Amino acid sequence: MQQPNPEILKELVIAQMPFGKYKGRILCDLPAYYLEWFAAKGFPEGKLGMQLATLYEIKTNGLGEILEGLKKLR
Repeated sequence: MQQPNPEILKELVIAQMPFGKYKGRILCDLPAYYLEWFAAKGFPEGKLGMQLATLYEIKTNGLGEILEGLKKLR
């Protein structure tokens, strides 16, 4: 079984959206409806897609508070 990688969560509070309507916004600050749109249309390939899919799971399952502590560390 693969071990959780805490670096993934840290990156969600640092990395910026590289394109689209929310270009430049920190990934963890993307609205849930935008992530839902990606979930329906398909997440991008690669690392960004994994980050957005992870963020989608966090937000749609009411776990956004786990990112709040990390946001204070940025």
